[in-house]
Amino acid sequence: MPLTKEVKKSTIERFKQHTTDTGGPAVQIALITERINQLTGHFKMHGKDYGSRQGLLKLVGSRRRLLNYLRTVDRDKYRSLIDELKLRR
Repeated sequence: MPLTKEVKKSTIERFKQHTTDTGGPAVQIALITERINQLTGHFKMHGKDYGSRQGLLKLVGSRRRLLNYLRTVDRDKYRSLIDELKLRR
C-alpha cells in the first residue's frame, strides 16, 4: 500500500531544504524510511508475504545508496538526518 498524500506531503515539508525541494536526497531518504516503516508494520500481521518482503529489501538498498551519497556530499546533513529519522548506522 503506497503512502497517503497527507503523509507524503508532511514528510516533504519536514525535510525539504528550500521551497521547491521535493526530490533532494534528504527528502527521498525520509520518504523511503516512511515506506519501510509502513511495510515493517505490515509484516507483523502478514509474515509470509514474500513478494512484499522483496520490495522491502529493494527499498532498504535504495535508502542505503542514498545515505552513502549524502554522507560523501554533506556529512553534517547526513548526521542530522540519521538522528532525526532514528536510523542505526
